[in-house]
Amino acid sequence: MPAISAKDVKALRDTTGAGILDAKRALEETGNDAGAAARWLRERGLVKSAERAGRENVEGAVAVARAPDGRAAALVELKSETDFVAKSPQFVDVSEDVARVVAREGEHAAASMKDAIDDLRVTLKENIELGQVIRFEAPAGHTLETYLHVQNGRGVNGVLVEVSGGTPELAHDLAVHIAFGRPGYLSRDEVPAEEVEAERASLEAETRNQGRPDAAIPKIVDGRLNGWFKRVPGGVLLEQPYAKDDKQTVRQVLGSAAIVRFAQVLIGR
Repeated sequence: MPAISAKDVKALRDTTGAGILDAKRALEETGNDAGAAARWLRERGLVKSAERAGRENVEGAVAVARAPDGRAAALVELKSETDFVAKSPQFVDVSEDVARVVAREGEHAAASMKDAIDDLRVTLKENIELGQVIRFEAPAGHTLETYLHVQNGRGVNGVLVEVSGGTPELAHDLAVHIAFGRPGYLSRDEVPAEEVEAERASLEAETRNQGRPDAAIPKIVDGRLNGWFKRVPGGVLLEQPYAKDDKQTVRQVLGSAAIVRFAQVLIGR
């Protein structure tokens, strides 16, 4: 076994927060293998990562993956404190591994990646945890598409969309539109009624204060409400101007096709 130096012990302590004696013993037990020693300490509850748990982790990486049969896809967020850690190869690799196992086996399978995430927390010394985990499984006749916007080597904006009656090309274009249109709702029906009524009342008061004739107010308010539905926090997807042809709405572009559901994960949101 290679000799264990003070430098080896210090390096292990720096990554795990373990005490001197614990770090030395871990290296002895694992043949001076730093990675195995870190796991040895973690398994025995000797890693002092708890102090990191309360630190804000608004950075991270998004990963998408498809199941081998193409009928299911996953969208996964792995959170970190800094973008420096989030774009590191080992962090990105783990996020992609989680997405693959979820796509194959289901959302519950993300729990099987706990050890890998704990190892990242130890080696990268940040509050790293799993964020959103989403999986769609599409029935026959439906098209499932994904999109991932990559920045500095890590995914930052991921989308899943399920379409019925549409081509794979349409589904892909819709996924790209969603990525950059960032809608919060699929249809008007999903916007909470109280928010709609509050906005309608506000628009009516604004229109009256502009001195518009009483008879014209309902039509003016309806027109302004239509505009509000396009930009209500996140916006209503079906009402948005289509990214590839802003003279048409997404609803018009769909024709006889329909968006069954969509999901989006954005780092920092």
